[in-house]
Amino acid sequence: MTEPALASPSQILADLWSAAGGESAALARVTLTGNDPVLPSSFRVGTAAQATIAAAALAATELSRQRTGRAQAVAVDMRHAAIEFRSERHLRIDGKLEGTGWDKIAGVYRTGDGRTVRLHTNFPHHRDGILKLLDCAYDRDAVQAALMQWQAEAFETAAAEAKLVATMMRSPAEWAAHPQGQAVARLPLFEISRIGEAPARALPKGGDRPLSGIRVLDLTRVIAGPVCGRTLAAHGADVMRITAPHLPAFALLDIDTGRGKLSANVDLRATDDRDWLKTLVREAHVFVQGYRPGGLAARGFSPEALAELRPGIVAVTLSAYGHAGPWASRRGFDSLVQNTNGLNHAEAEAAGVTGPKELPAQALDHASGYLMAFGAMMALARKAREGGSWHVRVSLAQTGHWLAGLGRVPQGFACPDPKHADVADLLAAMDTPFGRLTHVRHAAQLSQTPAHWARPPVPLGTHAPVWPV
Repeated sequence: MTEPALASPSQILADLWSAAGGESAALARVTLTGNDPVLPSSFRVGTAAQATIAAAALAATELSRQRTGRAQAVAVDMRHAAIEFRSERHLRIDGKLEGTGWDKIAGVYRTGDGRTVRLHTNFPHHRDGILKLLDCAYDRDAVQAALMQWQAEAFETAAAEAKLVATMMRSPAEWAAHPQGQAVARLPLFEISRIGEAPARALPKGGDRPLSGIRVLDLTRVIAGPVCGRTLAAHGADVMRITAPHLPAFALLDIDTGRGKLSANVDLRATDDRDWLKTLVREAHVFVQGYRPGGLAARGFSPEALAELRPGIVAVTLSAYGHAGPWASRRGFDSLVQNTNGLNHAEAEAAGVTGPKELPAQALDHASGYLMAFGAMMALARKAREGGSWHVRVSLAQTGHWLAGLGRVPQGFACPDPKHADVADLLAAMDTPFGRLTHVRHAAQLSQTPAHWARPPVPLGTHAPVWPV
């Protein structure tokens, strides 16, 4: 029996564009080059990278067309897009790769029932919580010995109940039968919904870039949400990263995703700081957040509260497992979702190794980040035409379900794994407070307003929490 033909990258982009309400005529302005595999994987990681980056870029050109009446072309090469999905691997400061911040007990372990679990202990409170749950020393051998006293699913559940992050590796069939897997399968890849009333308003005047004058509050960490903000900044938005000194951070990731952004400290535990954030919201156009489900709502910053505070705002929400199903409130990270939704199991089978085998990029993170930026820009365009306040929802699990549905790459592991020296043609450099930064250029090429980052990354909390004039 002949396998059904896989959808082309152009068709996948067209599906994304249609789902967001884009006009089909715009697709004629996009050129996509290259084919999978461009990274060693049985999944179409390159296609996912190309389609999501192209969708965000095309949305940027539509905003530009709304402002100027001029259309422009978009080109995305698959190899370049896939390397941008691994941007954190190619960041160099004064020619050196800085430490990743990966914790020494993070990773994969066997359990007493012969299953596998993955721990994410890169934030100190998650690490300390896991050690308390296991009642063991801060040592890989001690953690492994403690986990041999557990069944994998029972440990996964206990960790979630303790507000920690760990998952059991599942096969695709196991995830499809799981209540959360079924809930995710019923959800669309992303949602753009109207949540409030506001008059239609044209985009801010002035500036020569698609998002000139657009103010974005970026309350996200790690990769997915920060990639959204970095993408909006690449098209000219004023993006302000909001964090606080007590929150854990990854220096390497913050530098990589901090390109183009302001960075201010606001401690939402304090009433005065919450009032300060409300002042920022009243002058913002987009509010992006990726904290645990319900975390910011409890501080008064739910999408609905934002729409009341700033009618016409676009609220963008990232979660790990989606807003439906028994795991809707669970915390999670890309590596944990890959582990539990069958991707790592399927990769291991395709590679002929004992699992789990990770994807060759944090593909769920990066794809989700570009989808968030895409949704934000499409919502901005609709707000300008129709009015209203808007809510964009994306989750790592929904992105993983979509990636799995794109089909597989025969002999994908025959593709060599690109090294840093192999991608020199895709790199650029800028001076920063950290030193001379080498980074991956944005993969989307716009014919009239080339994407670039006008601001270098800065140490967290560098700027005052006020919008630039």
